[in-house]
Amino acid sequence: MDPLENAEPQGYKWGKGTDDSASRTAWARFSSWLECVCVVTFDLEFGQAIEVLTCIQKTSICYLSFPDSYSGCLGDTQFSFRLRQSVGQRGSWFGSEDTYSGDAPVTLQRDLAHYFGYVYFRQVKDVSVKRGYFQKSLVFISRLPYVSLFQSLLQLVAPEFFEKLEPCLEAVCNEIDQWPAPVPGVTLNLPVMGVVMQVRPLPPPPQGYNCQEIPPVVLPTVHELDLFRCFQSLLIHIQMLWELALLGEPLVVMAPSPTTCSETVLALVSSIAPLKYCCDYRPYFTIHDSEFKEYTTRTQAPPNVILGVTNPFFIKTFQYWPHVIRLGDLKMSGRTGEGVSPISVLDQPPPPCVYTAYKTFLHKDKALIKRLLKGIQRKRPSEVQCAILRRHLLELTQSFIIPLERYLASLMPLQKSVTPWKTPPQIRPFSQEEFMKTLEHAGPQLTSVLKGDWMGLYRRFFRSPNFDGWFRLRHREMTQKLECLHLEVISEAVTWIQDKSEVEIVDLVLKLREKLTKARRQQLPVKEEVLQKQEKHVETVICSLPEDLQAVLLRR
Repeated sequence: MDPLENAEPQGYKWGKGTDDSASRTAWARFSSWLECVCVVTFDLEFGQAIEVLTCIQKTSICYLSFPDSYSGCLGDTQFSFRLRQSVGQRGSWFGSEDTYSGDAPVTLQRDLAHYFGYVYFRQVKDVSVKRGYFQKSLVFISRLPYVSLFQSLLQLVAPEFFEKLEPCLEAVCNEIDQWPAPVPGVTLNLPVMGVVMQVRPLPPPPQGYNCQEIPPVVLPTVHELDLFRCFQSLLIHIQMLWELALLGEPLVVMAPSPTTCSETVLALVSSIAPLKYCCDYRPYFTIHDSEFKEYTTRTQAPPNVILGVTNPFFIKTFQYWPHVIRLGDLKMSGRTGEGVSPISVLDQPPPPCVYTAYKTFLHKDKALIKRLLKGIQRKRPSEVQCAILRRHLLELTQSFIIPLERYLASLMPLQKSVTPWKTPPQIRPFSQEEFMKTLEHAGPQLTSVLKGDWMGLYRRFFRSPNFDGWFRLRHREMTQKLECLHLEVISEAVTWIQDKSEVEIVDLVLKLREKLTKARRQQLPVKEEVLQKQEKHVETVICSLPEDLQAVLLRR
């Protein structure tokens, strides 16, 4: 029997109601941060059950919101998961009017195909409960990859919620509904439960916002984890881990706790920033996940995905995967899979290690590893260690991407070739061999000291989903830029059409109208004031035409 069959969700009267239009207005600000809030409790007869749910996929959330029984998590545990949106399910409330994602870096945009779950789980002894333990999770569901912000928010809210229950959660949701919408690059002050959380990507906060003189809780970032803490036990493999993430290789992270595995998966994904990781990734993955069969089948090659797991069952299930990270003892023996070169034996409690036959294209940065290890000996602050590691990974990714960006820019047509009388010229196709020829004089060796087979790494990258995602995004941006340039030259042409024939004037007016409509429909990077100005100019031009032509154009 399905343990959740009789677990019916109970919606709060202050949550999103059934009337979409009314809910959209009433909870618009709340929805710019969170999709819903869930409370998951453990029922002795039915297993995990959602006690309070405002929306979406209760069964998957139930299973993902509790650590595996093997984890033995006593006290408070925080972790995160990522959940695929159900096929046919209504998408984000924002859709085409999501101005946030249009301005945000690709790594911080809303994920319209997945939900992020941020969990605060508590398990403590309680003699009043049959099972002998109080077990409950408070879960924030969002489309924003703001792991640092939401985990910090849970640290404030969850302890108070476990004491005061529903009234506390209702008050918090009402406070979130008063927050300003997230704006990339703007410092925000977010009041909640008597404190102000200050999210500080510079510049300083907007003028005139009243913090009520409360000393703020400053968050340096909304999304970044402590990379050094996540990778400390794997520092000698950091070059390999970066390459595996860059190439979108199938990778499993096995750890004793959901906290460790979820943070390590998110750290791997962020290690290639500012490049977006375009494959799937699941910070916490269980045997109850809806994609369990898809990701564990042996009838086809492992998919391009990073999975974080804690259940010992996965040691045998994933023994054939090409890359496995073990971060502790999962309390169950397993066998080494074919083609995998172990650093230690799987059937013994291993130290943190990587099991793989992968050979890196680039040499290790021994100076970096030595510097970080010396920092550990000298007890250098973790924040400093993290900054050193993050800067290294950022510079490494930038050195890899800059030659690609430079070559891609050369495929763009010259601005002088864009004329009002013809359709925009096409972007030249991307040629891998042509790009390779540019590396000799304009390759990553100009900005990186690392030696190795850079060309081999690029060739492998071209076959990865990350290259496909990067190229599609950049090609779309370049196409939009061409459309904007074409709109500009048509607009300029309209201003000096006095000496043109009526046929040419009508043709230009129709083209400009089409471009203005397309600019709005495709959300081209053109200010609304510019579009409105051009629309008024079109009306002026139409009014200068004979009445019969005016009537035709005004009807179109």
